[in-house]
Amino acid sequence: MNDVRPHVREAGHGPGVVCLHANVSHSVQWRALMDQLAPSFHVLAPDSFGAGRSPAWTCERPLSMADELALLAPVFERAGDAFALIGHSYGAALALVAAARWPRRVRCLALYEPTLFSLLDAHQAPPNGADGIRCVVADVAKALSLGDGRAAARRFIDFWMGPGSWQSLPQSRRDGIESTIAHAGDWAHALFNEPTPLAALTALDIPLLLMAGRRSPAASRDVARLLASAWPGVRFIEFDELGHMGPLTHPHLVNEHIAAFLSR
Repeated sequence: MNDVRPHVREAGHGPGVVCLHANVSHSVQWRALMDQLAPSFHVLAPDSFGAGRSPAWTCERPLSMADELALLAPVFERAGDAFALIGHSYGAALALVAAARWPRRVRCLALYEPTLFSLLDAHQAPPNGADGIRCVVADVAKALSLGDGRAAARRFIDFWMGPGSWQSLPQSRRDGIESTIAHAGDWAHALFNEPTPLAALTALDIPLLLMAGRRSPAASRDVARLLASAWPGVRFIEFDELGHMGPLTHPHLVNEHIAAFLSR
């Protein structure tokens, strides 16, 4: 799939900033932040495989972080020789792996709960904090095998946002999530099988703003706390009132910290 290109939203002029979205989301989630940063930065927000207007992953082999980064490589080139990476959840995991691959080009990282579950498994063999999402992925796969995309989407969303969250979403949003939930197995494979070790990440001489919500599932909260405990000079913020979807449910709060970090 070397000839495919991602869909990218773009705004502003100045130093490059690339924003990477969460699963069952797309680049629109960063619209408010893009508006906020555009007067001072050149902001790019791409859609990953199977999200928004980007192509789906169609190869027979499982998707990897390296495949996602290959798709995003043209976006990083457009961002310039030195750019900031902002990421949420799956996008934050991608940002970490990108920084390990191109450490001289990534000037700083602002991440909300990277879901790089391979770090948890390498730190402590299962059972561990990632067991909850392992069960969710199995339940999603079972629902999809029965042709019930709605049940699969509901299980996924209620895990990350809390029981009843699926039912509270507008129908248009539920339809969009249901159309992308078939990729959940690919996402899980990429996140659980990424070979980049914790030591390679914490050896990076890159400023890191790391954010997490105290109401988040253990799976993502534990990844954030593991990184915070090992990354030299990290600025770690835990929001008492936020969960895993904080950048979407409380964008004004999260974006304020990202903008202040970038301005420094």
